[in-house]
Amino acid sequence: MKPLYLLAFAALLPFVASAQDAGALDPSGGGVRATVESTEAAAYGPRDAADVVFDDLMFEYRPLVVFGDSPEDPNFLRQMELLARDLPALELRDVVLVTDTDPEARGEWRTRLRPRGFSLVLMDKDLRPVIRKPLPWEVREIVAAIDKFPLRRQEILERNPAGR
Repeated sequence: MKPLYLLAFAALLPFVASAQDAGALDPSGGGVRATVESTEAAAYGPRDAADVVFDDLMFEYRPLVVFGDSPEDPNFLRQMELLARDLPALELRDVVLVTDTDPEARGEWRTRLRPRGFSLVLMDKDLRPVIRKPLPWEVREIVAAIDKFPLRRQEILERNPAGR
């Protein structure tokens, strides 16, 4: 049985699909063609920590790692609910959502970040943990914290050198 948080994100997929432009249908066969946007959206998460290689994210994504003692951990479920409310804001900042609810597995993420119980760890693109929280956090708080990161400020300046 899939954890509850995956079902919550699966419920959001029709809304993401409807937001894509009308050109998503393949006129030749009447079917749906794969688009770059759909594969990129899948890359942002949530992804199980066992399926994500730590070093593969270096300078590409900002990992947001959500740890829980089990998939039914109330803080874990609450955090996943809060994150589901505004995924586009996280995707805009190159955040990949990594989840780990199996403390017994002792995976690479747990070994490197050493959480105790529920933990939210926000990392920058250099894979350095910047913020650790023992309780769920709202997306607006996460986004505000990311926008203060030096690498994020540099990205913003590179996209808009005039500062407008």
